[in-house]
Amino acid sequence: MTGIRLTAPDPGWAIDADVVVVGSGVAGLTAALRCSAAGARTVVVTKARLDDGSTRWAQGGIAAALGEGDTPEQHLDDTLVAGAGLCDEDAVRLLVTEGPAAVRRLIATGATFDTGADGEILLTREGGHHRRRIAHAGGDATGAEISRALVKAVHGTGIETIEDALVLDLLTDGAGRAAGVTLHVMGQGQRDGVGAVHARAVVLATGGMGQVFSSTTNPAVSTGDGVALALRAGAEVSDLEFVQFHPTVLWLGPDAEGQQPLVSEAVRGEGAHLVDADGVRFMVGQHELAELAPRDIVAKGIMRRMRETGAEHMYLDARHFGRRMWEERFPTILAACRAHGIDPVTEPVPVAPAAHYASGGVRTDLHGRTTVEGLYACGEVACTGVHGANRLASNSLLEGLVFAERIADDVTARLVGGDLPARPAGGPAPHTCPLPAPDTRHEIQRTMTAGAGVLRSARSLERAAAGLDALHERAAREPEGGARAAEPCVETWEAANLLLVARALVAAARRREETRGCHWREDRPDRDDAAWRRHLLLRLDGDGTLVVGSTGTHALPPATHRTTPGSAGTPQ
Repeated sequence: MTGIRLTAPDPGWAIDADVVVVGSGVAGLTAALRCSAAGARTVVVTKARLDDGSTRWAQGGIAAALGEGDTPEQHLDDTLVAGAGLCDEDAVRLLVTEGPAAVRRLIATGATFDTGADGEILLTREGGHHRRRIAHAGGDATGAEISRALVKAVHGTGIETIEDALVLDLLTDGAGRAAGVTLHVMGQGQRDGVGAVHARAVVLATGGMGQVFSSTTNPAVSTGDGVALALRAGAEVSDLEFVQFHPTVLWLGPDAEGQQPLVSEAVRGEGAHLVDADGVRFMVGQHELAELAPRDIVAKGIMRRMRETGAEHMYLDARHFGRRMWEERFPTILAACRAHGIDPVTEPVPVAPAAHYASGGVRTDLHGRTTVEGLYACGEVACTGVHGANRLASNSLLEGLVFAERIADDVTARLVGGDLPARPAGGPAPHTCPLPAPDTRHEIQRTMTAGAGVLRSARSLERAAAGLDALHERAAREPEGGARAAEPCVETWEAANLLLVARALVAAARRREETRGCHWREDRPDRDDAAWRRHLLLRLDGDGTLVVGSTGTHALPPATHRTTPGSAGTPQ
């Protein structure tokens, strides 16, 4: 454990639970429902409302071998290819074999997927899939339907929920084992101010870190809170350099910032074409699947064409769909486009890549256990090994579903077995993390977009690291309680989290001197399996220094065994 916490008031209230789940997307709510069903006292903490996380924004669907002729083995093969040599095959095999039954349990919970006249689930294709295996709901509103069903189920069980609450730090006992969390409930919540949930197990399901970049598909709440909390608690994180940029995000102009509308890969799966301003399908010939190549390949193809032509964006052409297909299959995307003055029925849609998904995160084993005893992680905040260097389209909802169920089963079995006894939380941390000023958030985003976006190089990453270090040092120079010290509040806590995960991401991207998956180094354009088919591990030292090392092979070490980053054959 590091002994580092965010600067915050002492908790003014506390409640007790067996399990506290932080996050209310598909991963968090699935874990909470399953823990509660097994008799565990469960509390859900969520940053906004229960249905305000990333899950509700998922358009394309959930991938599983549900169709005739499809098999888990074929799903596994497609996932391994997309992951560019860094997937944990055991984790992927669990995902694809347990996935179909997990989807059916989701349906039994109340989620309704689109079906044909014969009552069978309709399936579509997305990038990297060789078969139609993407189940969808409401045409392009899959995440919203899954969120609706899970939120309704949570309300029906009486699980205690704390909404409008930003998690701050992990509570630990004297031995560094998880003992709950501290959190700040904002004014509209039922409680107010800083409090604590004491628990025998903590499940992080906080989603991603897309807000570290200026343009993203992620909601405003995706500020890397879970990864930052885990680092401060002493947990290892892995593969943070692999940030997936979705190839087709609605281009809103050169000055657009924040969350921007996604144009689902399913649009290409149904036959839309990527074209440049002259109507040329530039992905043809670049990959056997053309527009349906894995996302890293399509994003790179778009960026290359933009550089070649000097354009700020490319186009997605689906005029041949006709009005009826747009209105019935993609009503959400159609509405978003029209809200911004674009009618995809009659004109091509301007698109460009934007930050979308973190393939890395808090390192876990196959039961969701992290390197801190009693702390679990699932969903986008976690690195299970499923995604490797690049997530296969629509595997994210499935990963959240499958590994949340595995976490719940492990937690409840250990509660019954006495492996997770109630533990008193320790005293205040000896060190606090300096808080940046609230406006630091925009500086972080601009720095990351310029230096660590789709196109990276040693020079751009060096500039990004220097800029982030300067922001960190500026915050550290002002002592706590000083005249210019940032006040503890939601904005400064979020800025501190964003700054920490940005520094960690850039540290990893600088270390990986190759191009692999969604990590594209212009100065190192080739994949180098001999030196770099391995995972980078990051942790935070007690003095706040980020330590970066690597595994000796492409296999992730057991998460239950705390390793020392850098000790396993780090490439120089």
